[in-house]
Amino acid sequence: MQHKADKTIFMIYILGFVVLALSVALNQPMVDTPPLFANPPDEHARFLVPQYICEYGEIPTGLEEEIRIPSYGFSYGLYNVFPYIVQGYVMRVVNIFTDSQVSLLFAARMVNVFFGTLMAGVVYLLSKRVFADRRFGWLFCFAVTYLPQNIFLHTYVNTDSCCMLSTAMMVYSLVCCYQDGINWKNSLWMSGGIILCALSYYNAYGYILSCILLFLAYFVQKENGKLTYAWKEMLKRGCFIAGIVLLGISWWFIRSYFVLDGDILGLATREKMAAIYANEYVNPLTMQTFKERGYTLWEMIREKNTLEGLFYGFVAAFGSVSIFASVWLYRVYKFFFGAGIVGLAYYLLNRKNRERIVGKKLFFHMNMIFCILMPCVLTLHYAYTMDYQDQGRYLLPALVPFMCYIIKGIEKLLTIRLGSIVMPRWMVPVGVLLCYLMIIWGTLDVIFMKAMPAYSQIGLVLS
Repeated sequence: MQHKADKTIFMIYILGFVVLALSVALNQPMVDTPPLFANPPDEHARFLVPQYICEYGEIPTGLEEEIRIPSYGFSYGLYNVFPYIVQGYVMRVVNIFTDSQVSLLFAARMVNVFFGTLMAGVVYLLSKRVFADRRFGWLFCFAVTYLPQNIFLHTYVNTDSCCMLSTAMMVYSLVCCYQDGINWKNSLWMSGGIILCALSYYNAYGYILSCILLFLAYFVQKENGKLTYAWKEMLKRGCFIAGIVLLGISWWFIRSYFVLDGDILGLATREKMAAIYANEYVNPLTMQTFKERGYTLWEMIREKNTLEGLFYGFVAAFGSVSIFASVWLYRVYKFFFGAGIVGLAYYLLNRKNRERIVGKKLFFHMNMIFCILMPCVLTLHYAYTMDYQDQGRYLLPALVPFMCYIIKGIEKLLTIRLGSIVMPRWMVPVGVLLCYLMIIWGTLDVIFMKAMPAYSQIGLVLS
């Protein structure tokens, strides 16, 4: 009976995501649409890369003038372009049947809707591993997948969508390795996640480091009170994972090395191109960053209200950070996240609970916290030293482990015991129901009450 109910909820969960993602993907404009600016951030510039692949059937070097962003002077072809490659070749297939630019744009966007659907499936598998109580397992699924900003990332041309899938895969593989050991199946999950991450988004590279550290730590063993290391087993599994990963990613970095004169990440080439072609407002030679103006990091955060902007963008900021949800949604999400943190804090205040988190378990949680903090640190670093942007979508790579801890904290809070006082049984279903209502209603509100009216005023603008 429970299995049948789980299957039904899964179908609703997946289909609901697809319907919501398609609603946005098929209606939002592409290029700048003042004064509403309902277009996704930089999609018109990103779309140039799959357009090039669609037209010529080859991957651009990133130096081509036709894919260069006029104002910034560089192109997105310099970055990891695996998602753009998939989009470009899907567009070529569609181009066999139609020359419609609208159809080609939709084809590219559908690739990311597909990535988002795969991510939803992986999040479901992770929920079964992390949450014994399916009520909280499903709450985790909906909290991750139906976060408005997560849905938005899967509706336009970008590399973020593939990155989000990769983070879910890596966290799932690490949890499986922690619970079952490093077997061939878990190794394949880890390898796949690392490959997609390495070929999509630099901000999530902290996950790759965590995979390496947790993999190496797994083979530390204690025998007769002494620490030993299983070198043979580590090399056996490690060579398998490394071999698959190198097969998956080496072609891109080798290509970048030769095409971009040794600049395998494309970052140095980007700076050179920007210095030559960018306009004065964003040219690295003339632009004044907060650091160059003598501000401290804290002064930047305080003056620009950076943390508030990042929070809003993490929860829901559609268009070019121009379409927001109702104010109540952000307030409720603050309470939601706060409740999770309070629940975790209460759990850790108990000395017996803290004593259980030792050894490999402690190291695992330290790595998950690192994966949460790394995108935050990089976002603030870039804003301070390069180009100030308080876009919360840059924090989304932290979403999966972050939401794991939040839902765990809420679970602890709803089942709290204060000495002989036990929370009434009805608190759990009522609390979970309120969380579901917040997530679902908030998502419907921002998509159908805020975004869709803006899109309908503008129409699907391509150029």
